[in-house]
Amino acid sequence: MAVTPPTIRRASAEDVAAITAIYAEHVLNGTASFDTVPRSHAATLAKLNECLSRHWPFLVAERAGEVLGYAYVTQFRDRPAYEHACENSLYVKASLRGEGIGAMLLGALVERAERRGFRQMVAVVGGGEAASVAVHLKHGFHHAGRMSSVGWKFGRWLDTVYMQRALGEGDSTPPDR
Repeated sequence: MAVTPPTIRRASAEDVAAITAIYAEHVLNGTASFDTVPRSHAATLAKLNECLSRHWPFLVAERAGEVLGYAYVTQFRDRPAYEHACENSLYVKASLRGEGIGAMLLGALVERAERRGFRQMVAVVGGGEAASVAVHLKHGFHHAGRMSSVGWKFGRWLDTVYMQRALGEGDSTPPDR
């Protein structure tokens, strides 16, 4: 029997508990995040509200009322000159990795970030995780750099891989102000 594909939609406050749980799973068991303590419900809600108030995309993948994963962008750095560059974050329930949910989320996120007016998207891949690198390559990202042994988690040094892709006209024209 075929599995119904998830719906990608804008996240809401009702999704915060599920988003918090998915992130906690990655923090406690994986290297995609260099956090060592899971984010609280209140901190997750604050992140969602910040993104929505700034009109930055924050999406969830949902099937039959269950949040399967989420993705969002924030401005790459908080200084004014970075306002046209964003950094993505993407997390899928560990039990569902490899089912294409991350690819669906990233595709939708790229589209919405471009519509928002961002010109560059950066992915900071914690631990250099191969699956994350692969899904970003599939969506037009290229390797932009690697920082070796910048994180210490689970008793070992971890690298961070930087990936980047242009959005819309990229750097071929000045941004609209």
